[in-house]
Amino acid sequence: MRSDVSIKKDVLDELEWQPNIDETQIGVVVKDGVVTLSGTVDSYVKKREAENAAKSVVGVKAVAEDIVVKYSSSTQKTDSEIAAAAVNALKWNISVPENDIKVKVEDGWIFLSGKVMWDFEKNAATKAVENLPSVKFVVNNITLKNTINVNDIKDKIKKAFERSADIDAKNIEVKADAHNVKLTGKVHSLKEKEDARKTALYAPGVWTVDNELEVVY
Repeated sequence: MRSDVSIKKDVLDELEWQPNIDETQIGVVVKDGVVTLSGTVDSYVKKREAENAAKSVVGVKAVAEDIVVKYSSSTQKTDSEIAAAAVNALKWNISVPENDIKVKVEDGWIFLSGKVMWDFEKNAATKAVENLPSVKFVVNNITLKNTINVNDIKDKIKKAFERSADIDAKNIEVKADAHNVKLTGKVHSLKEKEDARKTALYAPGVWTVDNELEVVY
């Protein structure tokens, strides 16, 4: 089992490796394999990338993210300006059915709602707006209206796991209940756990994933 000191060093090295992140702005505390990130960054994307960088380090069991997004007063946009930019960003993204998505902005937080057919459309909506100036956070409440036969969901997910080079399929059990999926079993890293969740979420007909995989190093 890795020590907290060695995990912290690797997290700091991974943050330094990221071209868009100033690692001197981010504090890292590790206790029993749980990483807490703190500090202030000037974009939502940097906040998300810092979290993903920490998750990729071997030995990390969980990430608590307390990073604050703060823009300078000279570049700060109003909620109305952010909302208008978000609507345009969704309009120009060919992966997003713009007419099916509603946008609300409160204090720099973007709230997306509506219904789409596929999970990739839901994810594309987040990516379309998260880079906009003055965005502090994106809450994606978009739901799926896919009508695929849910009896095939479990088999499709297990086959997707078997195709993946990054997921040890034999240690993961998949349970499907209507459009909801539960993952149990053991994985070798937090990144593998997250990859399994994303893979299951990409399956046609899946709306939510209850990820109960245990990280065992």
